Amino acid sequence: MAEENPNTELDTKALEGVTAELIDDASRTKAVELAFDYRGDVTLRTTAGDELVGYVFDRKQDATPATLRIMLADTGEKKSLAYNDLAAVVFTGRDCAAGKSWETWVRKYAEKKARGEAAAIEPEELE
Repeated sequence: MAEENPNTELDTKALEGVTAELIDDASRTKAVELAFDYRGDVTLRTTAGDELVGYVFDRKQDATPATLRIMLADTGEKKSLAYNDLAAVVFTGRDCAAGKSWETWVRKYAEKKARGEAAAIEPEELE
């Protein structure tokens, strides 16, 4: 498990290991959006003291109440949770796509070509 770094000033970079303490509706909405875009598992801490670990695959901001859906890492079970039941979101899993943006790929390709190395369009191997 990644080391936790409490942080309420979240951005979209380097989320692995960050804990978002949720203090109001705006912080809950932002954290859920980041969790939805994150390509790894998160740990959701509820106001009741429970922890759910898994992949956030859906959210409904316009629902009453606003909800998210998570696929649990250990069972694959899908659960729904109201935003208001969230106390914290911890980005515990590794973001498998971190650093693998289109721009990064193009830069690496150009660097290889400039060095005279064989540069191919095939994707990198997955870990």
